[in-house]
Amino acid sequence: MSVSQKIRSFVELMKMRLSLLVAFSSAFGYTLAMGGRVDWLQLAALFVGGWLISGASCTVNQVLEKDYDKLMKRTQTRPLPTERLNNSESLWFALFTAIAGISLLWASTNLLTVGLSVLSMILYSFVYTPLKRVGPIAVFVGAFPGALPPLLGWTAATGTISHEALIIFGIQFVWQFPHFWAIAWVADEDYKKAGFKLLPVKGEKDMKTAFQIMTYTLFLIPLGLLPTYFGLTGINSAVIATVCGVLFLASTIKLMKDQSRKSALRIMFGSFLYLPIVQIAYLLDMVK
Repeated sequence: MSVSQKIRSFVELMKMRLSLLVAFSSAFGYTLAMGGRVDWLQLAALFVGGWLISGASCTVNQVLEKDYDKLMKRTQTRPLPTERLNNSESLWFALFTAIAGISLLWASTNLLTVGLSVLSMILYSFVYTPLKRVGPIAVFVGAFPGALPPLLGWTAATGTISHEALIIFGIQFVWQFPHFWAIAWVADEDYKKAGFKLLPVKGEKDMKTAFQIMTYTLFLIPLGLLPTYFGLTGINSAVIATVCGVLFLASTIKLMKDQSRKSALRIMFGSFLYLPIVQIAYLLDMVK
């Protein structure tokens, strides 16, 4: 392999879209806590630090799941199953990126933010990852590190975990369930090859699972109004969050009716759109 191919393989390990979403959510929490009056150097350090720590977590996840990734069509072309990289160099890369990310946060934020970042990495890499073959409890556990980024941004700005921080954490926490389960529904055949058990109830693509997805999505509607209720944002973002929540809910009702892969795909893509749209709306409408 050439040097450029090697570098691309390491970048691929970091799951760029996921890691950038984590970094964006951290920046969202920070900017909301600061009321828009941000320290751009601190924000940049938080963004890059969060991105590096997320990349390290994703790398460890792929090392632990290398043999399972070989069995699934959607993951067979990753760097480890294709042997473009080996376990040793991948773990060294994870260690380097984790230390770099933690060092950035240590230098630019506070001990609480660093501690929560390390907790997030441990939960994702060493608790959520092995639990995927145990049962749907993995989704509950994985929702914690998945929802921590906006909380990290808030603590980076304030040094405390307030009720406002818990609100933005709660929205992203509940969002994880329809998001995870829609992906698990779409990738069910692949996941079964690897022994992953992420769908709720009895792990089947049926009415009970569709109802669970709908229920958690329904909770997003009142949760989306809490930033306005507590004076973090104005009425405009409340309207946008409600409209997005209703549209998201409508897609889950469609899944309850036909229980089709197409409807699950619609929910999956809807979940990708819901979170950034709502978070951007909050930022544009925050009370300064």
